[in-house]
Amino acid sequence: MGWMTPTVVADRGLELLSATFIFSVIVSFLLYFTGLRSRHQSSSLRPHVSGSFIQDWWLGVQLNPHFMGVDLKFFFVRAGMMGWLLINLSLFAKSYLAGSANLSVILYQFFCAWYIIDYFVHEEFMTSTWDIIAERLGYMLVFGDLVFIPFTFSIQGWWLLRNKVELPLLACVANCLTFLIGYIVFRGANKQKHLFKNNPKALIWGKPPKVVGGKLLISGYWGIARHCNYLGDLLLALSFSLPCGASSAIPYFYPTYLLILLIWRERRDEARCSAKYKDIWAEYCRLVPWRILPYVY
Repeated sequence: MGWMTPTVVADRGLELLSATFIFSVIVSFLLYFTGLRSRHQSSSLRPHVSGSFIQDWWLGVQLNPHFMGVDLKFFFVRAGMMGWLLINLSLFAKSYLAGSANLSVILYQFFCAWYIIDYFVHEEFMTSTWDIIAERLGYMLVFGDLVFIPFTFSIQGWWLLRNKVELPLLACVANCLTFLIGYIVFRGANKQKHLFKNNPKALIWGKPPKVVGGKLLISGYWGIARHCNYLGDLLLALSFSLPCGASSAIPYFYPTYLLILLIWRERRDEARCSAKYKDIWAEYCRLVPWRILPYVY
């Protein structure tokens, strides 16, 4: 409509990053002090206080705080995912107007756009993930959703804006296969888990599900590795960086960071599940010995 240039985000990235960072700090303090005063007894709104200000501010006090009836955890992750898409679209507009929107740029933009739109199509599956089930809403998640997701997951787009990369055909095919396999594993694993939680008798890969202790699924992807969805997520992250080639490590910040985060999260989840399920978890680990990548880890 001519109200503003489509490159406005790409032109004002640092200013937007600074404003969003300040906003996330303010919101995290409001969540902390509001959570301390909560008198709710439900698991989602009851305050969880350790006594350490840093820990409670960082990890959060409430599991699913609300504001005017809106679940803030879902609200912030939606804002972060939409922000990531809008940043990428602005970067693509700038590349297109500059005549530098080559195959590398198109592959990166397509993979990210598919991932983000697919998130909203299957957002219901989020209700079965660690973030929703176990993580409280504090600075870690607020900063992660509003600042880290949109501004660091788009590093590849910023890098391609300033560096021209011409990929050979074979590299493009390998990149597409990495994305496709990652998507199938990531989406398939999350879907199986969500369906099992809603209907423990639902068929998985055409067969009745196998369960340990009546609670832990060992069919489908969940019989291959205990966190097979993390493997899919890592392959997707790698596919976002591969269009940038191998001349710099900067575009590979996202998959490197995600690898560290998911291993840390997997360790925390293992400790939590071990304490919760005890002997059942030990039997599950015996039947499914691999954590993320079969025969490697």
